[in-house]
Amino acid sequence: MPSLPICSDLADKTTIPGWDEALESAFSVYKDPYIAGRIVSRHKTNWEVLISGTIIKAGLSGALLRIGKQPVVGDFVVLLNQEEINSYIIVNVLPRKTCLSRGAAGDNNEEQVIAANIDTIFIITATGKDLNLRRIERYLTVVYASGAKPVIVLNKADLTDKPTEAVDKIRTIAGDVPVIAISALSKAGLDKLENYIAPGKTVALVGSSGVGKSTLINALFDESVQKTKDIREDDEKGRHTTTVRQLFLLPNGGVIIDNPGIREIQLGDSYDGLEKAFFDIVRVAEKCRFKDCTHDQEPGCAVQKAVQEGSIAKERVDSYHKLNAELAFQSEKTEIGLKRLEKKKYKGMQVSPRKLREYKEKSY
Repeated sequence: MPSLPICSDLADKTTIPGWDEALESAFSVYKDPYIAGRIVSRHKTNWEVLISGTIIKAGLSGALLRIGKQPVVGDFVVLLNQEEINSYIIVNVLPRKTCLSRGAAGDNNEEQVIAANIDTIFIITATGKDLNLRRIERYLTVVYASGAKPVIVLNKADLTDKPTEAVDKIRTIAGDVPVIAISALSKAGLDKLENYIAPGKTVALVGSSGVGKSTLINALFDESVQKTKDIREDDEKGRHTTTVRQLFLLPNGGVIIDNPGIREIQLGDSYDGLEKAFFDIVRVAEKCRFKDCTHDQEPGCAVQKAVQEGSIAKERVDSYHKLNAELAFQSEKTEIGLKRLEKKKYKGMQVSPRKLREYKEKSY
């Protein structure tokens, strides 16, 4: 992150971008030597935290470690200023306004929080082989579930002779979501993003590796703050460079969060987001004969009728079914995990018959 002006008053929360009345109210129970900050990045057991115009490193309190409450990039936190030993400890995470999360990979049932307190999320895609409507639908589902506003950014628009066609293609599944074509490398179209990256507002970037997220950040700063690599000729992809989730303070006072590239983001618990992402199917489904219609083979299905008439693409309905099934599986997996956790909890509380007899014998 570029150098920041240093504020001598560590308690001055007004210099922390995104600080508002709700956070002020939540923090009001804390007095000196506690101070507020915002998470910039995490490095194993240490966090970089923005406080009053400067960045410090802090560890996590034992209490937060015991309950497994760990802050993520974008979180507003409470720190204990141990001035006598020049050290800071994160003692609490303030309430989150929005939360971008994804389902954990593998057998892990817990949601993985990616970033917090985001106003707008730029879903970055690019012209060429990366332009995939099904992947954009998946991102829209997760972004809608986060509570932040989605914006689809089509990067590398200068690499195609027909950028308008690419934009129109995306708009067939975007609904009211803005679709903005840019070239981060040549900085064409960046002015269209200014309304979202306003002072005190936070924007996060999501998208596959190589779509130009780091290049976009460098263009917004007008200097190189993120490493980038050349595009591979075989698949038109930039080589993966961002490995750490990080918050950047832009020159105008806005905030941008860069994320490592994610090709297949797990949905987690995103049912609300699914309905918003597939707004057209949900709207048409209201005309189905049966309320519990699965939009497959049922008679009187308005969705299948829309597919036959060409007003909704079959591929979009197939995508809806796929993501719906994935959400159901994720929900079932989470429920099984909770049952196992509860069983393990009570198993530890049980006393074996042999130990009970031994206890009774010692008591007499």
